[in-house]
Amino acid sequence: MKLSQFKFNLPESLVAHNPADKRDESRLMVLHRDSGKIEHKIFKDVLDYFDDQDVMILNNTKVFPARMYGNKEKTGATIEVFLLRELNKELRLWDVLVDPARKIRVGNKLYFGDDDLLIAEVVDNTTSRGRTIRFLFDGTDEEFRRNVEILGETPLPKYIKRKATAEDKERYQTIFAKNEGAVAAPTAGLHFSRELMKRLELKGVEFAEVTLHVGLGTFRQVEVEDLTKHKMDSEQFIIEQKQADIVNRGIERKKRICAVGTTSMRTIESAVSANKTLKAANDWTSKFIFPPYDFSIANSMITNFHTPESTLLMMICAFGGYEHVMNAYEVAVKEKYRFYSYGDAMLII
Repeated sequence: MKLSQFKFNLPESLVAHNPADKRDESRLMVLHRDSGKIEHKIFKDVLDYFDDQDVMILNNTKVFPARMYGNKEKTGATIEVFLLRELNKELRLWDVLVDPARKIRVGNKLYFGDDDLLIAEVVDNTTSRGRTIRFLFDGTDEEFRRNVEILGETPLPKYIKRKATAEDKERYQTIFAKNEGAVAAPTAGLHFSRELMKRLELKGVEFAEVTLHVGLGTFRQVEVEDLTKHKMDSEQFIIEQKQADIVNRGIERKKRICAVGTTSMRTIESAVSANKTLKAANDWTSKFIFPPYDFSIANSMITNFHTPESTLLMMICAFGGYEHVMNAYEVAVKEKYRFYSYGDAMLII
């Protein structure tokens, strides 16, 4: 398939800049992938589509406050530093993006916070905007992380043209977030409230947790018409044996196995055994899923509405069927569903 086949007209007004009032009260479109039938619901209605021993696979990664603002030594110029990932805990080496990049050279020092709570030195160039920096900090790891927490902002996607608020700190995080390491939220999971999860549990639905630390590659644009030539960024994922067992029991019982979000789907599709079951893993994946693709584990999925020509939309088309999904997106635009990270949800069954 070609990149241009995933174009559609998305009015700017439908891109959500704020979360819904309540997590589980955003809208939900239900798409039946056998017939293409569409239903319009509220998110908490997912309850009606799941039963005893069905399995929902959740990504329990936790977003850290990755966006920091520092001042360059001598000039005092403000520099945005976006923490991508920790390369070495002992040496406090981090892979980061800097903006404006042209001002930042190897050897420069950056000062963060009114009283220089943290100081970092640029030690290497990685890409045009990428740098490796070392934080010059003598305290414990706990103290270091507390300072990052104080100085860092919730890393809202760039298209949200406003400053991150205290509300974002809570809402741009799933209620089941545990393992810190993501710079973007696994957004399908944002719709789950504690009450809804309790009600699903009472119905007998089982939850299996996996971890995929979402990187900025999630937002990277595809720039090649021939999709086979697009390279995905690598992201770390972890599946524990106990969680794989929950999923495999569901497969054995021929139950509904639901991947909550594209990140959960990428994770499980990166750890399929020879006999089409899920295996435990601690690895990195750069898997790119686009049509046609044969899925091995999940037979249903929950996802948000994605932007035109995104790798996320391509995965959804591979799962729900290209024609059905593109038609559903046309309906979503007409019905004014909200798109992207803080937007509405879709259940594909």
